[in-house]
Amino acid sequence: MGITGEEGNFQVRVTQHPRYVDMEKCIACNLCAEKCPKKVVDAYDAGLKKRKAIYVKYPQAVPLKYAIDKDNCIFFQKGKCKTCEKVCPTGAIRYDEQEKSLTLNVGSVIVASGCEAYDPSMHDVYGYQRSPNVVTSLEFERILSASGPFGGHLVRPSDHKEPKKIAWLQCIGSRDLHIGARGYCSSVCCTYAIKEAMLAKEHSKDGLDTAIFYMDIRTHGKDFERYYNRGRDAAGIRFIKSRITHVVPEDADGNLLIQYVDQAGKTIAEAFDIVVLSVGLGVSAEARVLAERLGIQTDHYGFARTSGFDSVKTSVPGIYVCGGFEAPMDIPSSVVESSAAAGAAGSTLTDTRWTLTQTKEIQEETDIRGEPPRIGVFICRCGTNIASVVDVPKVVEYAKTLPYVAHAEESMFSCSQDTQNMMARVIREKGLNRVVVSACTPKTHEPLFQETVTNAGINKYLFEMANIRNQCSWVHGQTKDAATAKAMDLTRMAVSKVALLQPLTEPELSINPKALIIGGGLAGISAAKALSAQGYQSYLVEQSDRLGGQALTLHETWDGGDIQTHLKQMIQEVTSDDKIDVRLNTRIKKVDGFVGNFKTTVEKEGENEVLEHGVALIASGASELKPDLYFHGKDPRVITALELDQRLIQKDASIGNLKTALFIQCVGSRIPERPYCSKVCCTHSIKNALALKTLRPEMDVIVLYRDMRSYGLREDLYRKAREKGVIFLKYDESAGLQVDQAGKDLEVVFRDTALRRRMVVRPDLMVLATAIVPPKDNPLAQMFKVTLNDDAFFMEAHVKLRPVDCATDGVFICGLAHAPKPIDESITQAQAAATRAVTLLAKKTIRMAGTVAETNPAICSSCGVCVSVCPYSAPSFIAADARMHAGKAQINAVLCKGCGLCVASCRSGAIHLKGFDNDQIFAQIFDFNEAA
Repeated sequence: MGITGEEGNFQVRVTQHPRYVDMEKCIACNLCAEKCPKKVVDAYDAGLKKRKAIYVKYPQAVPLKYAIDKDNCIFFQKGKCKTCEKVCPTGAIRYDEQEKSLTLNVGSVIVASGCEAYDPSMHDVYGYQRSPNVVTSLEFERILSASGPFGGHLVRPSDHKEPKKIAWLQCIGSRDLHIGARGYCSSVCCTYAIKEAMLAKEHSKDGLDTAIFYMDIRTHGKDFERYYNRGRDAAGIRFIKSRITHVVPEDADGNLLIQYVDQAGKTIAEAFDIVVLSVGLGVSAEARVLAERLGIQTDHYGFARTSGFDSVKTSVPGIYVCGGFEAPMDIPSSVVESSAAAGAAGSTLTDTRWTLTQTKEIQEETDIRGEPPRIGVFICRCGTNIASVVDVPKVVEYAKTLPYVAHAEESMFSCSQDTQNMMARVIREKGLNRVVVSACTPKTHEPLFQETVTNAGINKYLFEMANIRNQCSWVHGQTKDAATAKAMDLTRMAVSKVALLQPLTEPELSINPKALIIGGGLAGISAAKALSAQGYQSYLVEQSDRLGGQALTLHETWDGGDIQTHLKQMIQEVTSDDKIDVRLNTRIKKVDGFVGNFKTTVEKEGENEVLEHGVALIASGASELKPDLYFHGKDPRVITALELDQRLIQKDASIGNLKTALFIQCVGSRIPERPYCSKVCCTHSIKNALALKTLRPEMDVIVLYRDMRSYGLREDLYRKAREKGVIFLKYDESAGLQVDQAGKDLEVVFRDTALRRRMVVRPDLMVLATAIVPPKDNPLAQMFKVTLNDDAFFMEAHVKLRPVDCATDGVFICGLAHAPKPIDESITQAQAAATRAVTLLAKKTIRMAGTVAETNPAICSSCGVCVSVCPYSAPSFIAADARMHAGKAQINAVLCKGCGLCVASCRSGAIHLKGFDNDQIFAQIFDFNEAA
């Protein structure tokens, strides 16, 4: 691979390796792998089981297509076999497929090459190669997986017996400077170890003893501290602070011995059935070569070098990075970065948006009004997936006897393109106006079949699917007659329902191409800049008299970036941008409307104005806790971290005269009242401790902590601080921390966990690393119908799949409003939120689902239950007129998600859910009961 050109006009040379399988013809039926005689060690299952030489890498692979492993295929090695070609029902095998060299002309490049797990066999001190019961965390994930080598059963690899005790060893290949290891924290290992321990307990039949040996527990992500507390307190996971250096095989039964020192200082030797090595993440050799070819600068660990103010922009203009190649990070952070990188890449291509788009021609829909149902039933064999258990011909013959069925037939693979074309042809030739497919799960295949009936001129909502694979052949493999009878029942139920279905329309909405950004802090400013770069206008609403938010009080980023200089530049860019309408001293008063068409009332100096916009981005921020303890506000020597930043920004000369400075971590965080980690505090204290050491090297700087959470590449900063003489002391939080005024001195008393003794420090300056707290009252949540979590931060729609979207369509979150986070992550999340907003704004129009609720005003009792129970605020009341004594409920189809909660709650039966109406559901139930 190579690259030439410049931003906006790159020529990228890539090599496409052959799969030896035609992707257009492959239908992933598994017949080839089933019959292939060659078995190969399965790398995806971490070598714990074998696969075939023709295979799909993993069950959820996209695209779900097979490939031949040329290095292990009998035909490629010996010139004989060709079993896969003989059994393939679609002729998809291509032994003659050749490697291709392609040149792609693109405007931007995004590098998302991922990461690799540390290989503990490089320097094996844990018995990884000597005992099969010493496994890596990835191997243990596969052991627990239902699709893994042991079918989801928790067993030891050596003897397949259920373990009684499992130990996790943290920081394997991370936070280590020995040969082959990595000096940084891999950021994800603590949380995934807790997850694995909790899942293992759920898998265990007889109770499982789990122990996690750690250096620092780093559950710094949103809600991760709650997860840690649940694992420790509710699940009973033992957390033992000890760095284990080796594991000793205890006996011939495969048990493993770990020696450690407990909190009382006693040496303990404990045996475990399995030891899991929590391996860290790193940059692969292939990614390093790729970076060199692209000319991307990397750091000393091989990660792409980026700025703390733009984490997705590499050293080469037009080339962006996201995920594990930028830094070790978890899935939510990777997804956020991917959206941010996509937005940054798209900002350079704004002028060419839609120029290469092709519009698909859709056949005009047939008007079936007044026609009796003519139902087509298609029963899928799914190779042997269904047909090996279910008597498919018998089901077909039964379907032909059902009312309104005009055609029924079987197919080998209903999802194949050939069968899809055949179905469309049969629908047209036989004049079918409703379709039933009995096959696999509608979760994955319903959209495909809906597209097929649409192409044949039938409304997509005149389709019904019966799942006779998952619900019949897969679960009743030992009782074939019963499976066949159940398949007939499910098919009859689907036919009964589809006969009563009516065409539904999907309302099309125009989208106002403007955005409302709430909050003028760094996240809000970054979001406005990102939207402007993609050509969209926005209102930037800030309730105070200046932009900047919490960033106005911050000194430097963790990697040394000058925050005040950068912030000043950003504010200047935003205020001079004609696409950004900045509104200071402005408050949100009321929000009406829905995605694409919001109307927000704002107030400034007593005057109200309605702003119309298509999307909203909430970047309303959070603030530093001002604690009422440790003499803060009563003694000038006790300050918060941000107050120290202010002194550093102002170059307060008195700081340089200090003899002893003490930082206290987790003030107001990780307590019952606020059981979350504020994420930024540890790194912030390390950064400021180094700043004090720079001003006065002989100053005694001490950090009292519970767990030092300098996650990711920030570990280098932690190491540097220790090298510069900053003293880090872990105190026993169960024994408490006492601060008194002893005469003229401040006196801090605590119990050190390493020396296990009482200690006293008398500092000249005490800096409190206090919690980041959301507003006590947050009217925005109610105005935009979005949810707050238990800590009062805004909740995302899905922590991994939609980490910046709210459940309310068209509303996005970023920055401290979402959760505590540092500046670089706030900016990245703001860019991601802007990018997600653009996916709506760029469409100009959107279609809403047809399966929504509707009311019959004539029988509505105006009780208001539907209004109170709907989580999406779709129901409302029509104002009463001369004919009505009270208002009647109506459903806003745009806001409705079709959940059916209002239908189930309606006392008068006035609400119906289109596509799932009472008669349609009852037809399935009553027909089934009568047959039974």
